[in-house]
Amino acid sequence: MSTKKNTLEITRVLQFLEKIGIQFIEKKLDETTFLPGLALGSNCMYIDFDKLKYPGDLLHEAGHLAVTDGESRRMIDTNLTNGEWPTQGEEIAAILWSYAALTHLNLDPSFVFHPDGYKGNSEWFISNFTNANYIGLPFLEWAGLALSDNSANLQGKKSFPVMQKWIRD
Repeated sequence: MSTKKNTLEITRVLQFLEKIGIQFIEKKLDETTFLPGLALGSNCMYIDFDKLKYPGDLLHEAGHLAVTDGESRRMIDTNLTNGEWPTQGEEIAAILWSYAALTHLNLDPSFVFHPDGYKGNSEWFISNFTNANYIGLPFLEWAGLALSDNSANLQGKKSFPVMQKWIRD
């Protein structure tokens, strides 16, 4: 078993994923995965800890599962490239979801938004999100996962980055 799996951050992430109902399965993956050491399947995430390059990618990939509707989530297979999943809205929502998750776990934004990710825009995402410019929040709100400041005030609930629920129905 990889010692990488036993780091404090990964342990916290895996416990969080387990708690919110995102299944992960440890298995050997080949080199063709989009992100090193990670692949998505029907309602689950496959992790190869020996190949996992950036542990924060666990939260981003979990975000994809979380923001995808239940029916579509059951049909996910990263080996199939139908070009329709994820949509652009789901992609930005997964990015913002991962920010909410790292905030919930008290992790530094650079854990997810590492310099080699997000097509060179990691600092841009960190700057926007830490300044409460939550690109993608309308999608999360529409999906029933989070609330904007205005909606939260009207409902007497906490606003994003607090999530109302972690998994889309």
